[in-house]
Amino acid sequence: MQAALALALIVCVLAGTAWLARRVSGGRGFGQGGMKIVGGVALGPRERIVLLEIGDEWLVVGIVPGQIRTLHRLGKGAMHTGNEPATADKPFAQWLHGISERRNHE
Repeated sequence: MQAALALALIVCVLAGTAWLARRVSGGRGFGQGGMKIVGGVALGPRERIVLLEIGDEWLVVGIVPGQIRTLHRLGKGAMHTGNEPATADKPFAQWLHGISERRNHE
């Protein structure tokens, strides 16, 4: 009987803590702080380039083991390559491929 009451008390404490955490965070779940992954490309087995949406801005971020770097900043929905108008119609991988090809030809 004592073990059952102790278990019930622990479950109630966990449920109360989760409820309190949700109230304090304003009803949002953990990890939903206004940041969203829009797309990404794997460059190798451990290297990636990811497009993050943070508020009204997109960040192109390079991720390698032990390091994360901001490579470029864009307005939300805009993919500028220099000669093209800003559009979000092309997938991120195609946009990145176009940028890398232009740099290889320069």
